[in-house]
Amino acid sequence: MTKDIRFPHINDRFDDLTVVAFDTETSGAYAVGSDIVEYGAVKYHKGILVDRQQFLFCPREKMSDFIIKIHGITNEMVKDSPNIAEKISNIHEFMRGSVLVAHHAPFDLGFLAYEFEKAQLKFPETENLCSSLLARKLIPEAENHKLQTLVKLLGIDGGAAHRAFDDAHACFRVASECFRRLNGDNILEQALKLQSKNLKWDNYQILGSDDRVMPILVEAINSKKQIEMIYEKGSRRGESRLVKPWGIVKNPDGDYLMALCLRENVNKRFYLKEIKEAKVH
Repeated sequence: MTKDIRFPHINDRFDDLTVVAFDTETSGAYAVGSDIVEYGAVKYHKGILVDRQQFLFCPREKMSDFIIKIHGITNEMVKDSPNIAEKISNIHEFMRGSVLVAHHAPFDLGFLAYEFEKAQLKFPETENLCSSLLARKLIPEAENHKLQTLVKLLGIDGGAAHRAFDDAHACFRVASECFRRLNGDNILEQALKLQSKNLKWDNYQILGSDDRVMPILVEAINSKKQIEMIYEKGSRRGESRLVKPWGIVKNPDGDYLMALCLRENVNKRFYLKEIKEAKVH
């Protein structure tokens, strides 16, 4: 079984480094259109577990059976839980000044960044790592890099799959193994470069985005209205099209709107940089 290790600072000092591994379970796939229903985190200092967090949250709308089957959190379980707005300051403070690790981090960062913005909280001062991206480079013997596959391969006690606290702890153990496989000086710096994706908080801004169509997209998603837009890509570039938006994905490989194209009756990705005009229909 893989043992927890002590994480070096970016300049290889062990004195003040704190690592927070966290996970979110959500009511859907997209941050603006869905909500966090569970958050779990573990905090390690010099390789020692020093604190933990775990919350259930009540979403704005009931979850579908499809979503419930993924994480096992039912509408009954969260009906008396607080809204995330009541605990977001606690989460923010817990993360501050740490190295953050999440599995498929862009997903979790996107949801939390939006909640921080809504609460008018500055983004935490953290270095952000993705244990999935690191495992792709450092654990090549895995048949895939899903968390439960890695847990089994490494002999880790993963607890209950798709529950936030257990997944957060499993994420930390996977990250520990990735760090163990790095050699030389500046281990954290190596990891930040190796994951090859920019996971800075600013990249996940929604409300603070300088994209001029972003407020229109957010309004349409939250009000469940359609959008009429000009999209400068595809076979009918430049033509007006009507879409039903599901959510916004802030992605290191290109931010996009996921929506039902009403002309073709198919769900599509519409990259934000290609949306030239938009209005709520």
